[in-house]
Amino acid sequence: MDTIIFEVGLAIALIGLVGVIATKLRFSVIPFYILVGMAVGPHAPHFWIFDFRFIESSVFIDFMGRMGVLFLLFYLGLEFSVGRLIKSGKSIVVGGISYVAINFVSGLLLGWLMGLPLPETLVICGIMTSSSTAIVAKVLVDLKRTANPETEIIMGMIMFDDLFIAIHMSILSGLVLSGAASFTGVLLTSLSALTFILLFIILGRKIVPAIDKVLNGKSSELFLLLVLASLFLIAGFSETLHVAEAIGALLVGLVLAESTHVKRIEHHVMNFRDFFGAMFFFSFGLTIDPLSLGGAIGMAVVAAILTIIGNIISGMLAGRAAGMSTRASANIGFTLASRGEFSIIMANIGKAGGLLPVVQSFAVMYVLILAILGPLMTKESKTIYNFCHKSVQWGNSVVSRKKKQGKQQEKGNETEIDN
Repeated sequence: MDTIIFEVGLAIALIGLVGVIATKLRFSVIPFYILVGMAVGPHAPHFWIFDFRFIESSVFIDFMGRMGVLFLLFYLGLEFSVGRLIKSGKSIVVGGISYVAINFVSGLLLGWLMGLPLPETLVICGIMTSSSTAIVAKVLVDLKRTANPETEIIMGMIMFDDLFIAIHMSILSGLVLSGAASFTGVLLTSLSALTFILLFIILGRKIVPAIDKVLNGKSSELFLLLVLASLFLIAGFSETLHVAEAIGALLVGLVLAESTHVKRIEHHVMNFRDFFGAMFFFSFGLTIDPLSLGGAIGMAVVAAILTIIGNIISGMLAGRAAGMSTRASANIGFTLASRGEFSIIMANIGKAGGLLPVVQSFAVMYVLILAILGPLMTKESKTIYNFCHKSVQWGNSVVSRKKKQGKQQEKGNETEIDN
């Protein structure tokens, strides 16, 4: 029996159900989408047409997941502005550089401790450096913190991180997807990928006026068809140059962000982003056998601890550079701890390149931990800060009291000697 349509409907129903639960709990929907995908799949039960293994529809669901990656990165490109990043000031530069450096070095350290090969280690570095724009933005809106003074720095640091990740993904694509074995081959492939990115942005910005003319006056149907044609053609062409299709989608978004039609484009593709983005996280969960995650739990916990500590340090540096209070600076670090879509995209590059399965398992556990802890720490940042502040004050008072007692004891000893 051909049940592919029914299975797709069943998948959408499951995604919608856990989405409702996540909303009720006021949590990010991303870990819920991944978890429900892990709960079903090849190991799940089936009866009659209710086949939770999704055998017939697995290829189609996987394709919709790839579509989700394209729309997520395309929409991010539409939101990105190099001009805004430049104008954001010293605090974002200081915070962005420290954020990327600390998290990237943490990835190198973790890969070295686990004895992983260089390609796997570089993927781990990308996974640990990729903050979740989707989760951070949603948390800030849900908690009504968009007007807070530290929010501009948070979003600026995310933009800085996204720019680094785009470059890292292009280099990683050259290393992992091209099959280049020698250092020279990897270097040439990576340089060609970077050259393509730079030329595309430079030339693309020059032809924006021509693009605007083509899109002027078009009906909604033709407008959407032209935008989607550009997205899929460029993303597909990028792969032939060993640049991940996700980066191709990001490049199209970056160019169209300069268009006068950018708001109209965002309006048309937002629903595609939400629907296919949800399918992406679900399809990622489908590929994971929960029984295979045991070996990655310890590695993911260590990585999560390193990430939280590193993010707090970079948040403090950024906040202090902007002259903010210690509490506001701590909020920056707490908020940036979330991991999600880009970490999983990075893991998928490793999967496509045939890297060790532990990378996939690690990505799932790591994202689940921080996709839950990140929003929770942001929500309870005041409580966490007050607890830490009181603990430090208590520690200082204990030290001061001991010093005072020591001085009194020394005086007492001196008095006894004099007598």
